[in-house]
Amino acid sequence: MSTASVSFRPGAVLADLLPASRVRDIALVAGGAALTGLAAQIAVPVPGSPVPVTGQTFAALLVGTAFGARRGFLALALYALVGMAGVPWFAGGSSGAGGASFGYVLGMLLAATVVGALARRGADRSVLRTAGTMVLGSALIYAVGVPYLALSTGMSFGAAVAAGLTPFLIGDALKAALAMGLLPAAWKLLGRA
Repeated sequence: MSTASVSFRPGAVLADLLPASRVRDIALVAGGAALTGLAAQIAVPVPGSPVPVTGQTFAALLVGTAFGARRGFLALALYALVGMAGVPWFAGGSSGAGGASFGYVLGMLLAATVVGALARRGADRSVLRTAGTMVLGSALIYAVGVPYLALSTGMSFGAAVAAGLTPFLIGDALKAALAMGLLPAAWKLLGRA
């Protein structure tokens, strides 16, 4: 009985384990955008906040980490552009630019790019590094989303933090814990394949 193992080249992300082609990259970008749009439909209203709890932030960070910076950015850019064009796949079936939570969509573009770049450096291969990557990605989403929320609604910055950051911290911790289990486990499983 022989044991085969997958050879992981330095700088690889999970998507790089698929056979390389333009078709693969196009399918990944379109699939990442669709996954994010689908995850955005898991939306739970937060009392006192115009921003719901959604699955889209988790999807955006997962797409960026699994696809790498370039494909992660392109997937989230496609998600944003198609939603701005009128496809109702932003949180709760909304679309268009300028809503109170649109800044979070823009933050997801930045976060997917950064976590994708970190994944190329192995940041998704251990539980602790994955945790740090997810925390940084979430912080980047908030760094764009919260000020945008304040500007678009006329809230003070403190009120925007209270409505657009604080209620989401427990959910983000749960999403990070899920990623901490999924990503390193995927690498470990593939290393045994």
